[in-house]
Amino acid sequence: MPDDAAPASQRRHDKYERLVDAARQLRGVAMAVAHPCDQVSLESAVEAAKLGLIQPILVGPAARIRAAADGAKLDIGSFELIDAEHSQDSAEKAVLLVKSGRAEALMKGSLHTDELMAAVVARDRGIRTARRISHCFIMDVPGHADALIISDAAVNIAPDLEAKVHIVQNAIDLAHAIGAQEVRVAILSAMETVNPKVPSTIEAAALCKMADRGQITGARLDGPLALDNAISAEAAAIKHIVSDVAGRANVLIVPDLEAGNMLAKSLSFLAGADAAGIVLGARVPIVLTSRADVLLTRLASCAVAVLVAAARRVDANAAVA
Repeated sequence: MPDDAAPASQRRHDKYERLVDAARQLRGVAMAVAHPCDQVSLESAVEAAKLGLIQPILVGPAARIRAAADGAKLDIGSFELIDAEHSQDSAEKAVLLVKSGRAEALMKGSLHTDELMAAVVARDRGIRTARRISHCFIMDVPGHADALIISDAAVNIAPDLEAKVHIVQNAIDLAHAIGAQEVRVAILSAMETVNPKVPSTIEAAALCKMADRGQITGARLDGPLALDNAISAEAAAIKHIVSDVAGRANVLIVPDLEAGNMLAKSLSFLAGADAAGIVLGARVPIVLTSRADVLLTRLASCAVAVLVAAARRVDANAAVA
């Protein structure tokens, strides 16, 4: 059976495998894993460590973590284990590992995303930067040549124009970090023309002009674009859209969280896509794993964190020089 015709569970995921292979060529990063008290989060840490992607630092109730590892027959004996009382304490201690310089990345374990992010954005003890924090899905869509970055579908509910500037720049920086030779950003709406009655079209046009003036850098932007003419050259041609981005976008910026969440889940459940995920805008990349993700997707998320951390080291060294 040809690979493209195989069931989703049997299909090779070449885009994710390339990400993992690229990350394995780099130095593994110390990753604080917050509250890994179940099989999925421990398996993610163990397998990523076996591949040399990360050096896990497990942060959480020690007895629960050891019991979960024993129950899943996972060997965590070589990992540093920092005891914590409960999930909130786990999140805070994991964030402190970043603040102290001991960890270059964070991974969510079996605690709620809101708990981890509350520790990340805490005013005095958190790890915020001048950038707005945003989430990116790196979608492996069967039959589509390139990985698709979708943002923001998980953190910013109804971002205004100022927030979207940060969302776009975070996504562009991510695309460069994972090896995109050319970053082509489509600012999505329901249509490809500016309509004063549809605010997302006005914001799309403003973002494109901001890119023209150097307020957003590192990519070609176009918008507003509807989804079809953002990713289908045929659809763009039918609409007579002449653009370096239309039909070739590899980054999709959605109007709001609801649209992004529905787009990502539609690709996952109707097109058999997988969705690796990462949070950007903090001092370090943050991996958000899901119990529903297959192992390769979770490893791809770790690989993306490694690539982002490596890119930040390069930028930091360049700034010092």
